Amino acid sequence: MKPIRTLLFLTYSLSWWLTVMLLVSIMHGVAMATPAIEEKAQTIVHMLDYVGVDYPGVVQDGKVVNAEEYAEQHEFATQVVVLLDQLPAVAEQPMLLEQARGLLARIEAKAPGSEISMLIGRLRIDVIQAWKLSVAPQQPPDLQQAARLFAQHCVACHGTQGRGDGTLAKGMEPAPSDLQDEARMRQRSLYGLYNTITLGVHGTPMRAFTELSEADRWALAFFAGGLRADSEVVANGEALWRQGEGRKNFESLRGLVIEAPSDQASPGSSMDAVRAYLTQQPHALQAAAQRPLAFSRTKVDEAAQAYAKGKREDAQRLATAAYLDGFELIESALDNVDAPPRLEIEHEMTALRTAIREGRPPEAVTAQTTKVKALLDRADDALSGSSLSPNTAFVSSMLILLREGLEAILVLSAIVAFTVKTGRHDASPYIHAGWVGALALGGITWIIARYALSLSGASRELTEGITALLAAAMLLYVGWWLHNRANARAWNRFIREQINAALGKRTLWAMAGISFLVVYRELFEMILFYETLWSQAGAAGQGAVLWGIATAALLLVLIGGMILRYSVRLPIGPFFTVTSSLLALMAVVFVGNGVAALQEAGVLETTTVRFFSLPMLGIHPSAQSLMLQALTLALIAGGFWSSRAKAV
Repeated sequence: MKPIRTLLFLTYSLSWWLTVMLLVSIMHGVAMATPAIEEKAQTIVHMLDYVGVDYPGVVQDGKVVNAEEYAEQHEFATQVVVLLDQLPAVAEQPMLLEQARGLLARIEAKAPGSEISMLIGRLRIDVIQAWKLSVAPQQPPDLQQAARLFAQHCVACHGTQGRGDGTLAKGMEPAPSDLQDEARMRQRSLYGLYNTITLGVHGTPMRAFTELSEADRWALAFFAGGLRADSEVVANGEALWRQGEGRKNFESLRGLVIEAPSDQASPGSSMDAVRAYLTQQPHALQAAAQRPLAFSRTKVDEAAQAYAKGKREDAQRLATAAYLDGFELIESALDNVDAPPRLEIEHEMTALRTAIREGRPPEAVTAQTTKVKALLDRADDALSGSSLSPNTAFVSSMLILLREGLEAILVLSAIVAFTVKTGRHDASPYIHAGWVGALALGGITWIIARYALSLSGASRELTEGITALLAAAMLLYVGWWLHNRANARAWNRFIREQINAALGKRTLWAMAGISFLVVYRELFEMILFYETLWSQAGAAGQGAVLWGIATAALLLVLIGGMILRYSVRLPIGPFFTVTSSLLALMAVVFVGNGVAALQEAGVLETTTVRFFSLPMLGIHPSAQSLMLQALTLALIAGGFWSSRAKAV
């Protein structure tokens, strides 16, 4: 028994260390742009934006109109080259340095302003993409708050209408920018305005407003960018937007802010009117956010294009986003309408990621992309309709909670039944603290995910995967502990040893950990599913969603009560045997689903094998998940065999 005990304890302990190391590694990778690096890269973008706006007025017909301004443009372009060379190496860096040196050479040659603006626009976007800079607000900016901030911080210099005629503007050198200057402002992206507010402009009275929050700085950028818009143009843009005009051009806040108006649309065009409307009413973009399946189609197309250009890492990232941030959001709804396509799409999207990772010919990746898109179209047809009917919303809502809550109920009922049967009431506070803490953290997670952060699919899967593997390790430990007491002799010995003493602290904390992890993991998934269902149900079906939740909660309470009632009546031996077997089975399920989640997050590779798929039991057709499940089963079998041999 001692080797098995040691092995189980090492498994339990190592899971914590591996998790910590995994988290550190992933956080290091995700946070590639540290604050200092990101600030330097944003400074480059800011200087490019500044040169792109001012250069056309400094050089005309190949001649310098303002020598002092030209010297400043030349200095900024030179600094762009220097700073680019100082940034951490990325694959695109040599190409970007060549572009920056080419830009500097064209400025020295006094090239036309239109050419310089074109070169700068291309380089600016490439820098943003290469160092993965954050270029969009997390939520639509609050323009009422922006108006208050503009009056407080900007009116003194820029004036009430933003014409640069404030009370402090007289004698200012250089003069404050005229935010009503159409020609000049058409060269300024909203991201450029945000950078100006964030970083200031060196050598001018325009200081950095670092004391303002990121959200407030974005709000000011939108306010300043929309000041010059004519009310009739904005009204026309609203009408066009409601008719579907511009939906493909402006799919997100990022698409609106990253490019200058001159790059987005020609003056007086319908797209220019739509842009003016969205700048003043950015909430309209959130209301018309791209549907998950449309997002997936776009991303798989972009993945194929990136792969064809030799950008394998970008292609892998885009293919992963197509699944995690698109298709996964409608999996639950598709299950309730047409389940077979869901499994097929999962399989083919995994095959797409595998093809990219293994470096297969571009033609093969393109063919796989076509297959995935055809399946997505089929899923779109199955889910077509403006909203779910109340009956469908009710059934979907009920099934989500039943399906996700049953695993937690089974584990918690088994542990609670044990404490009731043995009279170990000292364990109850640990167990209840675990699931209550999970509920509290689940509520906080929902608030953060909904109102504060844009939680990526990779982050969701990473959390689910780590939580599942931790829960599996704890389930193995507690299951082994229970199985060792399944026979009468072992139970009597345990009772003698535990008279007037509580359970071991390690076991109590393991029970509390299981209580927390199994509940939090299911809550985490339910947050995702219910957010999607709530949106699909529409106003008419949202009441049915709530009734579905209430019905499922009642059923889970009844199921848990029945399990608890009948398990307490079992004799000691059968009770411990059934409970330990249940926990062992759940450990195998959690291991399979945990590995699958980490594979979907891109942390682990996926090697597809010919095997059936049954996610409810944690069975996925990948070599990595099946091998780890086989090892878990071998560990369980070894523990059972050792206990039986010792009992004999």
